[in-house]
Amino acid sequence: MKGKDILSIGDLAPADAWRIINNAVEMKQQGISSVLAGQTLALLFEKPSLRTRVSFDVAMHQLGGHTIYLSQDEVGLGSRESISDVARTLSRYVNIIAVRTFSHAVVESLAEHATVPVINALSDKEHPCQALADLLTIYQKKARLEGLTLAFIGDGNNVANSLLLASALVGMNFRIASPQGYEVSDEVVGVGRALAQGSRILRVEQPQAAAEGADVVYTDVWASMGREAEAEKRRNDFAGYQVDAALLSLAAKDAILMHPLPAHHDEEIAPGLIDSPQSVVFDQAENRLHVQKAILEDLHYEPDRAEEWCNKGIALGNLNRVEEALACLEEALRLRPDYAEAWHSKGVALEKLGQWKQALAAYERARELEKGKP
Repeated sequence: MKGKDILSIGDLAPADAWRIINNAVEMKQQGISSVLAGQTLALLFEKPSLRTRVSFDVAMHQLGGHTIYLSQDEVGLGSRESISDVARTLSRYVNIIAVRTFSHAVVESLAEHATVPVINALSDKEHPCQALADLLTIYQKKARLEGLTLAFIGDGNNVANSLLLASALVGMNFRIASPQGYEVSDEVVGVGRALAQGSRILRVEQPQAAAEGADVVYTDVWASMGREAEAEKRRNDFAGYQVDAALLSLAAKDAILMHPLPAHHDEEIAPGLIDSPQSVVFDQAENRLHVQKAILEDLHYEPDRAEEWCNKGIALGNLNRVEEALACLEEALRLRPDYAEAWHSKGVALEKLGQWKQALAAYERARELEKGKP
């Protein structure tokens, strides 16, 4: 994924998502490194933030780099100066741009004109960094993602969009319950179904139908930033969509409760529920740091990391964590396409998955490379 942008979860392949998750787990254990020493991240924010700003700032510090925070008052993005000029200017100064904005079109325009990677740190359409951190949190709590069911209760907003796509990418079922007029769009559902790795995507109107037997119950604010003028109307429209103990009791006995924060207590979530034993809300918040460290490093991987990824893939394969092993081996081959050992190990992984034709092709490629064929 080196040199690419992350504007949407839809930009990622399953191997990309698993690589970020696995790398985040590793980096959470390692702590501080110098892998991005001398690198600079520009935080271009039209919208204020607590978690996004602090987690990116700390992430770059822990990787040996540093950040520059640029507010809308300073830059005047699209007003004092055109988006294209800002993108091209920042590309001469910094190594990565993370943008938090109201309009997804701003994110896309920055990426179009920048010559450095652009990360969507939140737009009105998606919040990919939050969704990846949520996958990490679920994986750490459940030890798997494939086959689980996530129930989202509330507005079909940017977080819901990214979670739907992320769930599809890793084989997790996604249900969302929203009042009429607030559903996730047909377009997003269509993209999710195209990405789906055996997962089921379901839109319902009743929260109880979504929560029944779910492994994860997730909610978010009813009126996101920029929609404050609609707050009173939305409170009325979302009456009956509060996640409370009664709704949570319909989920699986070991279900976890998630919220991306900030929370409006006694609106979308009942008072005190965030402090309940089932809540993993502050684990989510912490994991923004670790996932964003993984994303930042991922955008700057060098080819000499291929051997490390291959060894990691072999080790995971020996533990029968085959899907994760395959993701690591794919990364090794992306970095070094002529890596015979990685091709052979990929064949082993594919054979374990019963993908015989692809396994034979991988073995054949390994033999060709061992004989010195290009």
